[in-house]
Amino acid sequence: MVIHAGAGGLEATDWAEMLMRMYTRFFERRNFKFDITDLNNEEAGGIKSATIHIKGSFAYGYLKGERGVHRLVRISPFDSSKRRHTSFASIDIFPELNDDMSVEIDPKDLRIDTYRASGAGGQHVNKTDSAVRITHIPTGVIASSQAERSQTQNKETAMKLLLAKLTQIKEEEHREKIEDIQGNYTQIAWGSQIRSYVFHPYTLVKDHRTNFEVGNVESVMDGDIDGFIDAYLANKGE
Repeated sequence: MVIHAGAGGLEATDWAEMLMRMYTRFFERRNFKFDITDLNNEEAGGIKSATIHIKGSFAYGYLKGERGVHRLVRISPFDSSKRRHTSFASIDIFPELNDDMSVEIDPKDLRIDTYRASGAGGQHVNKTDSAVRITHIPTGVIASSQAERSQTQNKETAMKLLLAKLTQIKEEEHREKIEDIQGNYTQIAWGSQIRSYVFHPYTLVKDHRTNFEVGNVESVMDGDIDGFIDAYLANKGE
């Protein structure tokens, strides 16, 4: 799972962090194991992005419907005038590829950058350039990892995520090879939200694809999203 804050400064990065908390609570309820493999904090508060590796029975099947833009409507705690704000964050879900799945990528198409990890992770953090960011130049797709202790391990983790992203894009675009992916791939466009979380002037969480809705926003933000997932899967006949 990859979470990205949308435009909107502190309000948006706070929303991205709220979503990360919501999903980790859901993982705990489902007894899914998870690791935050990359976390890009915002100095003023919240997160710009996060990558979470999830393991559990049917984890991808349950979570694939969460992919899309999530919209928040609330009175911003960061606005001294107490005005209502709308914020966006995107969720991307990628299945982990099996080791026996061969995906060919030309090494010349990759740019590998190293940098110092930040955030939680122990005493090794910020001492060496152990974090790795890999960019697939033809498409602009990026994958990064900073959770592992060594640069080699982070490179391996980032490469697995990059391969998963490119494979999914290739399948969605019905291309025979990754090299056939056209243009610059960008994250889901803002405005095409799949779900809205309204805190004001009323409380309601509504999925715009299935029309399933819940009035208890606090329960949803504590990870009770099973109803949305079940409604999506039932709508898809799965």
